[in-house]
Amino acid sequence: MPTFEDRLTITDQLVSALREAILRGKLEPGKLYSVYKLADEFGVSRTPVREAMLRLADAGMVRFERNRGFRVLRTSVRELQEVFQLRLLLEVPAASRAAIRANDSLIEQLGIELDAMAAAASAHDEAEFMARDRALHELILAASDNKKLVESVRSLRFVTMTLGASTVDRSRSLTDILAEHRPIIAAIAAHDGAAAAAEMRFHIIHTGTLLLNQLVREGRDSGHLDPDWVAAFATYDNHVN
Repeated sequence: MPTFEDRLTITDQLVSALREAILRGKLEPGKLYSVYKLADEFGVSRTPVREAMLRLADAGMVRFERNRGFRVLRTSVRELQEVFQLRLLLEVPAASRAAIRANDSLIEQLGIELDAMAAAASAHDEAEFMARDRALHELILAASDNKKLVESVRSLRFVTMTLGASTVDRSRSLTDILAEHRPIIAAIAAHDGAAAAAEMRFHIIHTGTLLLNQLVREGRDSGHLDPDWVAAFATYDNHVN
């Protein structure tokens, strides 16, 4: 029988694996999943799977349904607005700080992730592209030497992904998204904090603009949109372009 410490380790691994499965669309928003089936797929007992799901439930990513299993939750449009508000508050100053603190190692790692994004865009591998996108953003955040900051933004991005929405091939291409990241990395490499902050702000606002407008067109929860927040997005986007 596994010890308590062993079980914690297995649970931690499952939390990461299940989160990644949600991000990559292997576990779909709105769909019901069985703890028994997942335990079989991962080759573990039901207990660590249940514990992992409890953690994800606490994070608002899933909901247990009695005697049925769990369901990956769809995020509301209002929640998505709040996610982008928080990302602006956290990632914009983080980009500026990354530019100021950037060393050769960070710049090299950012270049590696950017090249990997370019390769994934050429292959039209959306899952790989988004995984590299997340890695690049986390490198920028990690430059602040604040683990809570990295974890907070990671959770915010999980919320976006559980909405089941994507701008890829609907509002923009992978190549378009890649193009928005290049000036951010260039500013960090040049140690230009103001430019890094401005480019990150544009990227986050532009992404939010496209996603929210896309969801409105699809008729998803449009009654919960904050008109002032959408207008602020549009005003900034038009000003930059």
